Amino acid sequence: MEKINIEEKLSLFNEYWSPKIIGEVNESYVKLAKLKGDFIWHTHENEDEMFYVLKGVLTVKFREKDVQLNKGECIIIPRGIEHMPVAEEEVYVMLIESKITLNTGNVVNERTVEKLKKI
Repeated sequence: MEKINIEEKLSLFNEYWSPKIIGEVNESYVKLAKLKGDFIWHTHENEDEMFYVLKGVLTVKFREKDVQLNKGECIIIPRGIEHMPVAEEEVYVMLIESKITLNTGNVVNERTVEKLKKI
């Protein structure tokens, strides 16, 4: 059991939309990611996911509405709900997701990170 310095971990990478594992809780990973620009519309058929904003403003688009998250706010997206994260400026987030969750959900493309790096 060691403490985790979030700022130190964030300083270890620069790429966007490529989550990094910082720990595990039961059958879930705790991840950090840097986001900028538009992601893709996708769903996670079998997994819920949580975004917690550490820095910046993240908009999560849903087909029926948009939800803006500021620093210190989070959202839990239930499985099966189509969504698209958008970061107009650089955003840092903490994610809590099942270990089997793909970042692109039901879409596999060049942004899919199948093997996550632990930092």
